[in-house]
Amino acid sequence: MIAYDLECGSGHTFEGWFEDHKAFEEQMRKRLIACPMCNDTSVMVVPSTFSIKSCSPERQAPETSIRDRDKLEGQSLSEFLEQHFEDVGTRFAAEALKMHYGVSGKRNIKGTSSKSEEEMLEEEGVKFFKIPVPRLDS
Repeated sequence: MIAYDLECGSGHTFEGWFEDHKAFEEQMRKRLIACPMCNDTSVMVVPSTFSIKSCSPERQAPETSIRDRDKLEGQSLSEFLEQHFEDVGTRFAAEALKMHYGVSGKRNIKGTSSKSEEEMLEEEGVKFFKIPVPRLDS
């Protein structure tokens, strides 16, 4: 599921939940999405203020990549990830979607996601990869 903040032509804002971006586009094309206050079907997606982390101009995504093998020499994978990726925890899918749709700036992130979130990210065309990390608490 994906949630969008929407606004009608009269300026009313409301939220819409869709199975995926494709379902949203299809409903928009068929004019099935209507404002609950005035029934206007000329709606558009507006940036969500919920959980959007602004990126200051000074902070840019690191130029390093997990594929920079030379930089990994003498450094464990976990150390590399710790130094070059922001840990977004269980918000991984939401943050990845925000970057994919341009709501937030691109940056290296790491976190956790459920199987259904991973399937949704794949359906939306978001590229990601999983690295198995052993639990240290056992």
